[in-house]
Amino acid sequence: MIARVALARWGMHAVLLLCALLVLFPVLWIGIAAFKTQIDLLTGKTWFTPTWANFNELLFSRSSDYLANFLNSLLVATVSTVAVALMATLAAYSLNRLRWPAWVPTLVLLWSVVFHMLPPITMVGPWYFMFRSLGLNATYTCLILTNIALNLPVGIWLMSVFVRDLPIELEEAARVDGCTTPQMLIRIVFPLVLPGLAAMSILVFVFSWNEFAVALNLTDRRTATVPVAIAKFAQEYEIKHGVMAAGALLSAIPAVIVLLFAQRHIVKGLTAGAVK
Repeated sequence: MIARVALARWGMHAVLLLCALLVLFPVLWIGIAAFKTQIDLLTGKTWFTPTWANFNELLFSRSSDYLANFLNSLLVATVSTVAVALMATLAAYSLNRLRWPAWVPTLVLLWSVVFHMLPPITMVGPWYFMFRSLGLNATYTCLILTNIALNLPVGIWLMSVFVRDLPIELEEAARVDGCTTPQMLIRIVFPLVLPGLAAMSILVFVFSWNEFAVALNLTDRRTATVPVAIAKFAQEYEIKHGVMAAGALLSAIPAVIVLLFAQRHIVKGLTAGAVK
């Protein structure tokens, strides 16, 4: 019996290790490719001399705007994440606490799921004409607004779970003590939903950081984001695989840092409601 349990445990660990290797292999390949020359990549060399040439071209060449694009992505992702976090929490509170007809929260959450399933590229055309008519095409404003629109549905859905599970007695006690609605939101609701807010904000930040289709069509050289900057190295007559790998490696740093510092909140937030 003990041997069977030990065998099952080792088998489970072997399967988990295999899954981890499958997930990490593309990341490892990109990390190695970032230090290879173009010839080494095309010839498939296993043993090679590491080089910093790809990073030098990416960061310091006149034809590359990667550093400016990196800052663009940081600005757009941060502002859109803060906006989605605030609006999603208020929307979730409204759906779960205000006296809406029963069909209204269901319809809004259903709309959130359906909208999130739509490919962003299907909305690029209308957005392009709308922002161009408003004089906002290729601006930070249009990028932030589109990222908010793309990520607000998933934010509302996630925050609804946390707001719904809040004990309403706490809010009633705050009302008795004389708290206004803004005071109650700041002192009671937001602190209690902080784990979910953190998990949702991290997901929204990563989604905004990695968004490509909309940014490719609604930006120019001045406002392009990191995914667009990396794609520019795939040209008609030459694809600079090493430089693209270096850009992809550097672009993963913000998301990795955020995930490392907030992984506890992510696990707690995404498993909310699983165990009562």
